[in-house]
Amino acid sequence: MAKKQDDIEQHVIKPKDIVTVTHMNHMIEVQYMEKMNSKNNIKKLDKNRYVELATGEIKEFKHSETRKDNYNSLRQTFKKIRYLINNNFTGAKNELHITLTYAENMTDTKTLYVDFKYFVERLRTRYKDESSLDYMCVVEPQGRGAWHCHMLVRFNDLSEIYIKNADLAEVWGKGFVTIKSLEGNDNIGAYLSAYLADLDFDSEMDYGSMLKLHGESREIETKIVDGKEKKFIKGGRLHMYPPGMNLYRKSKGIVFPERKKMTYENIKKIVGPANPHYEKTYKVEQEDFENTIHFQQYNLKR
Repeated sequence: MAKKQDDIEQHVIKPKDIVTVTHMNHMIEVQYMEKMNSKNNIKKLDKNRYVELATGEIKEFKHSETRKDNYNSLRQTFKKIRYLINNNFTGAKNELHITLTYAENMTDTKTLYVDFKYFVERLRTRYKDESSLDYMCVVEPQGRGAWHCHMLVRFNDLSEIYIKNADLAEVWGKGFVTIKSLEGNDNIGAYLSAYLADLDFDSEMDYGSMLKLHGESREIETKIVDGKEKKFIKGGRLHMYPPGMNLYRKSKGIVFPERKKMTYENIKKIVGPANPHYEKTYKVEQEDFENTIHFQQYNLKR
């Protein structure tokens, strides 16, 4: 469980502190972890086991049974998604944001991914003479129990791309399609993440019950989406993701960013005179360890 930032004293990273720097085109993330373990000083061996460094004893993690019981697991997944998006999509004219929606109330996630697989095959066939393409697909649950896909696609051999909505709807063949250009969006990872964990007030949810989801009060947050202010229930979608579900798919050309450890004073060689546009401190308490994490995000286009 991650505690709210307001409950934790804001950490000041010192020049000699070791940080992890993730470089994603014009987006730079700096992460400082206060400690690995305040109780046992452990080292993680794999997803199931860890060793207590003081004794050498190997133990097993106590895994949560569902995603909603393990918010940190979802948070890590969303972070991976942001990393992949910002490392591979920059808002260029050859990139599109496509939303694939069903005409019916699609609640079967296995069918959803099968349909998406065949959609990609048909899309590749249709544009095989013009360009190769790479994609990333993230699924989003709706309040009524339905699912749809958000797809980011990059046409590698083209400098720009325009597709008619009707043409793409024909390729999809399952319902409705919306197409948006990513041009001018300087933080696509944050843009798409707004749809994943947080629930907007335009959905069909019972807000009273959502604000008291599982006895935990939910914050209301205002975000800018498509240039307009929208209110979201923070974390309002988390309980909708079934345990063990893979939230995203990607093509081989979509790669993770490089991550390096360095002293905090050396990040100026990367970010120059820029100041962080976003900072956050939070405490993670999970299984048999805890940690306080502080991170900064730099957007070199701002």
